[in-house]
Amino acid sequence: MAPERDYLGSEIVVTATIGGYASDDGSTATKTPTPLIDVPQTVTTITQDQIEDQSLRGLNEALRYVPGVSLDTGEGHRDAVYLRGQSTTADFYIDGLRDDAQYYRPLYNIERIEVLKGANALIFGRGGGGGAINRVSKSADTMQNFGSLSASVDQFSAFSLGGDVNAPLGQGFAARLNATYEEFDSNRQFYEGRFIGVSPTVTAELGPDTRLTATYSYDDERRLTDRGIPSLNGEPLRGYDDTLFGDPDFNHSETTAHIARARLVHEFSQGLSANATVQYANYDLFYSNIVPAGATATTATLSGYQSGTERENLIGQANLVAQFDTGGAGHTVLLGVEAMSQESSSLRNQATFAGGASRVDVPLAETIFVPAFTVAPQRASMSDLSVFAAYVQEQLDLGIVQLVGGVRYERFDLTSEDLVTNTPGARLDERWNPRLGVIVKPSTSISLYASYSESFLPQSGDQFSLVDPQEELLDPEVFRNYEVGLKWLLQPELFLTAAVFRLDRSNTQAADPLNPGFIVLTGSTRVEGFEASLAGSVLPGLDVSLGYTYLDGEIRDDTTRAAAGTRLQQLPKHQASAWAHYDLTERFSLGAGLVHQSSQFASLSHTVTLPAYTRIDAAAYYNLTDNVALQLNIENLFDAGYFASAHGDNNIQPGKPFTARIGAKVSF
Repeated sequence: MAPERDYLGSEIVVTATIGGYASDDGSTATKTPTPLIDVPQTVTTITQDQIEDQSLRGLNEALRYVPGVSLDTGEGHRDAVYLRGQSTTADFYIDGLRDDAQYYRPLYNIERIEVLKGANALIFGRGGGGGAINRVSKSADTMQNFGSLSASVDQFSAFSLGGDVNAPLGQGFAARLNATYEEFDSNRQFYEGRFIGVSPTVTAELGPDTRLTATYSYDDERRLTDRGIPSLNGEPLRGYDDTLFGDPDFNHSETTAHIARARLVHEFSQGLSANATVQYANYDLFYSNIVPAGATATTATLSGYQSGTERENLIGQANLVAQFDTGGAGHTVLLGVEAMSQESSSLRNQATFAGGASRVDVPLAETIFVPAFTVAPQRASMSDLSVFAAYVQEQLDLGIVQLVGGVRYERFDLTSEDLVTNTPGARLDERWNPRLGVIVKPSTSISLYASYSESFLPQSGDQFSLVDPQEELLDPEVFRNYEVGLKWLLQPELFLTAAVFRLDRSNTQAADPLNPGFIVLTGSTRVEGFEASLAGSVLPGLDVSLGYTYLDGEIRDDTTRAAAGTRLQQLPKHQASAWAHYDLTERFSLGAGLVHQSSQFASLSHTVTLPAYTRIDAAAYYNLTDNVALQLNIENLFDAGYFASAHGDNNIQPGKPFTARIGAKVSF
């Protein structure tokens, strides 16, 4: 089980859970020390216990067990998701700060994962139309020595080695080191790669009321870029689940990420505290790929390109939290500011086949033959982004009724240059985004809530590499989230949540009927749904994490991509997940899980459908001694054939077959 909650004034200083698979820490959703039961928003948490029990090593693996989240294949090199029907490659955070580059995020130095559903710009700023995904990093413990070494391997020879060591180094000072080395392999043809991750962190008590934490992570990954398979006759191409539709000598991705972060927390008095955080991140990303672009009964169509991005982010954030009472009412007031500077450069090179063609047809075969091609520059750009935000939030406790309200002002200033045409671009957005919530608590263990929140996204995508001349003058897209829900602590370590919601997206681009070739902001979409979850200890020795989501979403007014009435892409109507861990004896335990998704359209074209699937996972755990543990994890126990994700109609990723991984862990 994870450590118990510990509060110092207004600062949560230890990762908190109320059960092995349940969390009651709502601080990320409010930036204040708020129990999750008092947060008027749906939040799904994957705790450290669940991460370890399922042998999860990447964020994308973990998110398969989060209903309301659909995975994009991410072009074979990045995390990309649909949150409540909204596509994003940028709404990722670490310890509440933006981590928006396009890469696969590891979990070796992560304590827990939080998926916060629905728009909420007050806390997270621009973007986040469908929600935000936050990783809480491991921190150094000043009170105790502990450590572990782990290793695992699967039947495809993929393996991982890891270590986690914490040591108090004097009065109020401690250091912790997490490190891992992984090599990739799978059933997919030619698939290989490796990952190196190193993350030291220190904690320093600078006095009885002041704490400093500093963290650095170095992540270095190399892998084959696997774009999956094409479609045929409205469904994924059958019979080629292991085939690489690419060139093993050309398809590769390289990622190097440096992220350094320091956080200072000071408690002025029992009810007044402040914190300030600064984060510097440097990302160097590059990938090459030949990709499937279609198929017939006898041929496959291929195209290809290279893409690279270099990005530097500098983010500063400061918060003042005041807790006090007036006239029998309790107040928690948040005042905060955030500033961000981002510099990015990107390039794309096009692959060209014989005769200058950008596509080529090749015979379908177990191993695809890729004819000769050349690569030439296609586009390049540079962009500079500066963001300033200020926000205020009040949490008013009237006893049975609690009110949450606030607003965030954000100034978004983006300039870019097309380096091929030497065309500059710029846009400036200034927007106020509110958040309102009402919570009724008939008892301390039950809350009923209703909430409204907004967010916005400038008309230049979520990576902001280049501003189109038309987009310079267009107002940003706006997301409005309406939600009514229930949160119930059924017993001290068992948490039930349920919610119905509506998410409206407006100011979406549409073709101007009066001016062909121009666009207007008349498009809109709506997603409505229901979500429920149960997490925690049901019985002594039995921990569960259960979730279900119903989603119904469509384009309400014509957009540039599809007409009104079109169901949104990669939006399964039903999603369900379940994972359970049961202790049969003091030393032997079993685990089992299920993931189900109903059918979904691969894109807004509605010409390709990803079939519904159900996958069963299993695990067994045996403690040889108090310090030595063995673990067996089986993904896809019954070897079901399914298609896990897509990136459009012709980049469809087959799910893994039966995959067994055995591991050992030594603790000290």
